[in-house]
Amino acid sequence: MLAPDKQAGEASRDGLDIAETIDEAILTRRSVRAFLPDPVDDLLIREILELGSRAPSGTNMQPWKTYVTKGAVKDAISQAILDSGKRAEKVEWDEYRYYPDKFFDPYLTRRRTVGFALYDALGIQRREVERMRAQHDRNFLFFDAPVGMIFTIDRRLNKGSWIDHGMFLQTVMLAARARGLHTCPQAAFAPYHREIRPILGIPDEEVVVCGMAVGYEDCDKPENNFRTERAPLEEWVTFVE
Repeated sequence: MLAPDKQAGEASRDGLDIAETIDEAILTRRSVRAFLPDPVDDLLIREILELGSRAPSGTNMQPWKTYVTKGAVKDAISQAILDSGKRAEKVEWDEYRYYPDKFFDPYLTRRRTVGFALYDALGIQRREVERMRAQHDRNFLFFDAPVGMIFTIDRRLNKGSWIDHGMFLQTVMLAARARGLHTCPQAAFAPYHREIRPILGIPDEEVVVCGMAVGYEDCDKPENNFRTERAPLEEWVTFVE
């Protein structure tokens, strides 16, 4: 088992079975929504991103760009979004659409289940709209993580490169987890690209794909105590011989 601390990466190099190490990173990776203020060293972030770049991509195009923010710059992004006056439920997804225009099962049920579980963990009742909004707005604070990343892709690329970008994001998250860190990928940043671009100097040809909070989990916060389930293989796997 990987130790949930900053020495996890060293432990794996000392001889833990490779399969166990990978399995542990996969099984313990989850979207953490409350972080400690403990800083994350830049060298560790560089190591994680270099490992992330080993993700596969068609003809090795490597269609990803990453902006790593801390301190005042990260705070400026948060403030610009919160000051924009754009409510999450009405914000315009004008670069790409993450969710379908109309949800349908089984996806609707899965979406509702995870939403209700999070709000239940926080003691938020289903009609407490303002508390729900306040919790959603914590996305834009990167859930208090010390590191906030913004990921982009060249808009001239096609869907295959977006698939590659997703594999890159997963590799980054697993590399972070193997080193005792937690993450939360955040598509919520994508509709706010106009607020983010001038702060980070993101050129127009790049689409903001998502953000990501990176840091050490605050285990005392209730939002980190619920766990999501996965559908059994029988629901989505077909073996053909």
